[in-house]
Amino acid sequence: MTVYRADYAWLGDRVERDVRIEVTDGRFTAVGPGSGGERLPGLVLPGFANAHSHAFHRALRGRTHSGGPGSFWTWRDLMYQVAGTLDPDSYLRLARAVFAEMALSGITAVGEFHYLHHSPDGTPYADPNAMGQALIEAAKQAGLRITLLDTLYLQSSVDGKPLEGVQRRFGDENPERWAARVAALTAAPHAIIGAAIHSVRAVPAQHLAALAGRGPLHVHLSEQPAENEQCRAAHGCTPTELLDRHGILGPDTTAVHATHLTDQDVKLLAGSRTGICMCPTTERDLADGIGRARDLADAGSPLSLGSDSHAVIDMLEEARALEMNERLATRRRGRFTPAELVTAAAAHAAIGWPDAGAIAVGNRADLVCLRLDSVRTAGSGPAAAILAATASDITHVIADGRKIVTDGEHTTIDVPSALAEALS
Repeated sequence: MTVYRADYAWLGDRVERDVRIEVTDGRFTAVGPGSGGERLPGLVLPGFANAHSHAFHRALRGRTHSGGPGSFWTWRDLMYQVAGTLDPDSYLRLARAVFAEMALSGITAVGEFHYLHHSPDGTPYADPNAMGQALIEAAKQAGLRITLLDTLYLQSSVDGKPLEGVQRRFGDENPERWAARVAALTAAPHAIIGAAIHSVRAVPAQHLAALAGRGPLHVHLSEQPAENEQCRAAHGCTPTELLDRHGILGPDTTAVHATHLTDQDVKLLAGSRTGICMCPTTERDLADGIGRARDLADAGSPLSLGSDSHAVIDMLEEARALEMNERLATRRRGRFTPAELVTAAAAHAAIGWPDAGAIAVGNRADLVCLRLDSVRTAGSGPAAAILAATASDITHVIADGRKIVTDGEHTTIDVPSALAEALS
C-alpha cells in the first residue's frame, strides 16, 4: 500500500483540503480526511482522458500555417502527406513521444482513432495489425492506457468514390476483412480494442449497421458543413439521422466534434445518450466552427474532450476552451462550472474505462498534481485553478498507481528529445 496526502483534492464535484489517499495494487482503497504519507503538492485532480487522438497528426504542428488562406480541406492534403511517410517502426517512435507528451499534460488514458492501417500503397504488412500494435506498445512505454479505436474506412466520399493515393492505406476493402483484422488484435492490461466509423463519408450506409452494438464505438460527425450537404444529397437526411437510422447511436457510442447540428440532431444524440467528444483546440485550429456543447449536455449527452490533431496537447486548455467557446457563441459567461469541466476532462468512460476518472475507492489510481503557485495560478482559488492553469503547471502524474511524471519530467522518456528525433 502507498499513502499520499493531498493539500487539496478534487473529490466528486468539490475541492477538499488535507485528503489522505491510499493506493493498493493500482487502485484507490481509501480516500478521506487525514494526515501522513507522501505529500502531493497543489491541487490533486483525477487523471485526464484524451478521448480523441490521431497520434501522427502531431507531425503537423507548426507546419500548416504558411501559404496564405486555407481550410479544413487544404489542411487535410498536408495531413495525407504525413500519413504517407510512416511505417511501423517510425510510428512507434512518433507515438511513444506523443503519448509521453500527453503524460506531461496529465493524460492517463488515450482514445486513439486509428486508421493508418496498411503500407502506403494499401498492401497489408506481414502483420496486418503492425501499425495498431505499434500504438499499443507506444502507450505502454509512455505509461498510458490506450483504447485503440480501430477505424472502418472504405470510401473517400458519400457518393462512393473509391480510396486513392495515400487513402488506400486506410481501407480494408469491406467490413468483413476489417472485422477479421480487428479480431486478430490482442488486448492487454493497458489496452482495450474498440471500433470507429471514420465518418458517413467513409463508410457506405449499407455497412453502418455492421458496427451497431460494438463499444466503445466512435465516429467523426458533422465536423464540416460540406459533410452535411453531401449526406443530404445522397441520403436525404443529416449524418446524425443516418446513424440513427442504422442503429449506431447509443450510450456506447461517442460522436466526435458534432459541430454542425440541427435541433433534431441534438434530440437524437441526447435522447439516445450518445456521448459527445469536443476537441476545441483542433476545431479552432482548423476553422471548423463552435459546437453546441451546452445544448447537448443539457439535453443528456455526456461530454468528453480530445486533443485530436495535437495543435495543442493540454487538457486544461481543452476544458477552458469548452467554456470560452460557449461565451463567444452566446455572449454569456459561466456556461460550464469548474466541476463540469473537470468531469469532461476526466471522462474515461467515453473510451471504455468506467473505473477511472474520479478519486474514489475502487477506481484506478490516476492522479494529477496542479501547481497553485505558478505565474498563471498564483492567487487563484483551488476550485477555479483549472480556468487559469496550463499543462505547464502539472508537476506529478500517477497512472494505475505508478508515477509516470515527477517534478514536471517524464520518469522514463526525455520527451523533447524523443519528439525532436521522431519529427526530424
